[in-house]
Amino acid sequence: MSKFVSYLKTSSFRNNLLAAIITVVVILLAAFFSLRYYTKHGQGLNVPTLKGLAFTQAVSKLEELGLRYEVDSVYVQDSPPGIVIDQDPEAETFVKDNRTIYLTVNVALAPNVKFPDVEFKSLREAQALIESFGLKLGDTTYKPDVSRDVVLQALFGGQPVAAGTSMPKGSRIDLVLGDGKGSEEVDIPSLLGLTRDEALFALRNGAMLNLGMVSYEGDVTDSATAVVIRQDPMATDSVTKVKIGTPVNITLSNQK
Repeated sequence: MSKFVSYLKTSSFRNNLLAAIITVVVILLAAFFSLRYYTKHGQGLNVPTLKGLAFTQAVSKLEELGLRYEVDSVYVQDSPPGIVIDQDPEAETFVKDNRTIYLTVNVALAPNVKFPDVEFKSLREAQALIESFGLKLGDTTYKPDVSRDVVLQALFGGQPVAAGTSMPKGSRIDLVLGDGKGSEEVDIPSLLGLTRDEALFALRNGAMLNLGMVSYEGDVTDSATAVVIRQDPMATDSVTKVKIGTPVNITLSNQK
């Protein structure tokens, strides 16, 4: 132990210790300055404002500053096509040279979406469904029906639209809703001799009734041309009216 203590007091130990300290300091300084050089510490620029510019203008700005870019597209109905509607990083963000800037550009044509099934859903449910598919709720009108604020029909461009129909994203959908006045009565129409589609039109649009069960009699070779040979209920001397929304069952046959 005494020899070790004596060694610590020698000039050889002090010289070795000093050399080790200097070596460590030199290594740390070299690593620090080389890292600053490698990362270009303090060198960079602020990202320019690109939102609202035409895509070609935005690209020219980025190329002048030596920045790279990647492009994504989206459709926004109320924005002009070819305009940058979003950027990442945001404007005035300090970035290194050659940094990639991500641009979102509005496309000219709206992508098509499938119309959801909103029939017999409440107005609130139908609106949520329509908006979740990227569509817009248009006008709402009411017609007599036992249910209130329930969708009886959806219209696109004034024409009935069925679930699964393809249409441009952002389209306006009008809804026909029940007014809850189902206690009113209407005359029972005669459906004899009508095809299924004609009978459906007569029930819904003429009498505000619903189509019930559809059955067939005989050898039906073409259901599109088959006509109604029986209906239930049917107007008689004792029963001429039913409540709005009442289902009417029909039997179809190719033999008139």
